[in-house]
Amino acid sequence: MNERVKGRKILITGASSGIGQYLAIHVAQQGGTPIMVARSTDRLRIIADKVEESFGIKAYWYEADLSNDADWKDIIDQICYDHGSIDALINNAGMAVFGYVADTKWKDIESMISINVKSLIRTTHQLLPHFIQQGNGHIVNIASQAGKIATPKSAVYAATKHAVLGFTNALRMEVEDDGVFVTSVNLGPVRTNFFKQADPSGSYERSVDRIMLDPNHVAQVVVQGLFKKQREINLPGWMNSGSKVYSIAPALMEKAMQGQFNKK
Repeated sequence: MNERVKGRKILITGASSGIGQYLAIHVAQQGGTPIMVARSTDRLRIIADKVEESFGIKAYWYEADLSNDADWKDIIDQICYDHGSIDALINNAGMAVFGYVADTKWKDIESMISINVKSLIRTTHQLLPHFIQQGNGHIVNIASQAGKIATPKSAVYAATKHAVLGFTNALRMEVEDDGVFVTSVNLGPVRTNFFKQADPSGSYERSVDRIMLDPNHVAQVVVQGLFKKQREINLPGWMNSGSKVYSIAPALMEKAMQGQFNKK
């Protein structure tokens, strides 16, 4: 039992599958109360029932389309009203559609910006005064190694994750004296349904199959880091080392890794 998490209320977006569902499970396993948000009510019910059956902890869930800003704002207000206080926010919801910019549909570009960036900032902006007032809290933003190294056919997705990293880093400095922790989680490819939408052909998923992260392990690491002052969580570590080299010698890295960068 993690004493830092025990008894705390953790709001998790994108909680119906992948990393999100495991975040809810690990929060409950450590004695915390998961408050789950997603569009799939059927999946949320199943996860909530599993959590209660396995750990004796009630998991709460809310149906929400995070791309609908007005509705999402109202649901956040409802969550705050229902629970009184929220101790941590994990902005996990995200999506991608891989393709060359010239070939990408505008509605897909809007969806990536809306879900990956706008809803993340909306949620943070709405809960931040609450965290500051209570003098503690933790905001965890699930970003990506794509926010550090952009590759062809993921220009818009990489742009959204660059935005998440920029927002997270600035916010961390803004609230460091208010008792609020802010952490970015920068991930390589994770074995989830994410790629079913990002690349329906499955070619990219097959090309990176051997290096894919286990979503259960990712969630475990994130929950272990809750309520600890930590700038970043980087998985896998070797990929983050590559991003550091890239920041020093981008042109050399792009040339040397051209084959890998063009696997999408």
